Amino acid sequence: MKPLRSSADVSALPSVTFGPRSLMWWGTLGFMTIEGWTTALLVGSYLYLRQNYHGWPPLRTPNPSLLIPSINLALMLVSIVPAWMVARAGKRLDEAAVKKWLVISSIVSVPTLVLRWYELWALNTRWDTTAYGSAAWTIVGFHTSLLLLDICDTIGLAIFFHAKKLPIKACSDAADNSFYWYFTVGIWVPIYLIVYVGPRIF
Repeated sequence: MKPLRSSADVSALPSVTFGPRSLMWWGTLGFMTIEGWTTALLVGSYLYLRQNYHGWPPLRTPNPSLLIPSINLALMLVSIVPAWMVARAGKRLDEAAVKKWLVISSIVSVPTLVLRWYELWALNTRWDTTAYGSAAWTIVGFHTSLLLLDICDTIGLAIFFHAKKLPIKACSDAADNSFYWYFTVGIWVPIYLIVYVGPRIF
């Protein structure tokens, strides 16, 4: 009979991990990778269709309006600040600060979803009018699904943190939510430039 091996002492290991040391972080990164490639494929289709037309937008379709999309882009960039504060508080395991900044982050992010409705109409074309309209609406619509997902996640976390005492590891979930929000905002910047500004350039 083989002698029993002594077990390792893991008492000194942290009970909460962040970033690449967290399994949830890798899951979030994988989700972002899939969505990033999907967005790249949609943008690639949009640019492919562009080369088949002499004018873009085609058929006397006006250029997309810039006012509402520009306002929303600025608001989304501002929303990074409370998301960053959530992540920072989470890494300090400061539950009170996480609660506060989740509420602020929710308040700041909800208007971006409201303005998104007007951004769709700022394309100045219906989705079923031309290939251009279909491609533009699909790109913006897909990003809207990401926006809705993360805003609901942020609001849900805010509610859960205030409704009951959560385990301290929930601070890591709040930080991962901020990580995803950075992605959601960051990926919108090139979409905004391609879909709303691009037709004025090429």
